[in-house]
Formats: sequence, structure tokens, C-alpha cells
Amino acid sequence: MSEDGPSPRALDLREGPGDGVTLRVRVQPRASREGVSGLRDGALVVRLNAPPVGGAANSALGRFLGKALGIPPSAVSLVRGLASRDKLVRVEGLGPQAIRQRLGELLRGAA
Repeated sequence: MSEDGPSPRALDLREGPGDGVTLRVRVQPRASREGVSGLRDGALVVRLNAPPVGGAANSALGRFLGKALGIPPSAVSLVRGLASRDKLVRVEGLGPQAIRQRLGELLRGAA
């Protein structure tokens, strides 16, 4: 069986203290379609409809990742990159292997 698209093993995931895993994300705001468009240097590239104004894209990112990972949006928090396209996101309640598996399905669809 061949695997299409970027490998979820290339995701830069790091376990932090406590119950969290950090994930690097590159946001493309004001996209015509929401979704994952691949990987760039270990960061997940996410297209969002929301504009990068007033925190709208940050909120949309939390909702998108929560839905994609099957966790509440409140389990996704922004650690760094409030006003940047490059963000560091903390995910609580899932380990690195579960995150890779769930995002791997989206990455295969992004090919």
C-alpha cells in the first residue's frame, strides 16, 4: 500500500511538561477553502477562511484543529505567534502518536 502526500512523521511535535504536545503551524488566512494543504519544514500548513484581524484567524485555527483532532477547541491553545502566520500550538489530551495518526489522514487528503 503506498502512502500519498506528506508523511505525518515529518510533523515537528514535542511533548511538554504535563499533558500537552506542541505543534508548529503555518496559517494561510483568507483562503477560499479551509483545510490542510501540507507540511513546510515540519510545520502543518492550514488554510483558514478567517481574516488575520482581531484574532479571528487564531480562533478559527483552534476550532479547526479541535475538529480535526476530535477534541474540544478549548484543548487547543496558542503558545506563540499571536500576530504571525507561524504559530506554536499546544494540544492537550492527545499524545504525539495520536496527533500524527489523526493529522495523517488530513495530510493524505492534501496531496
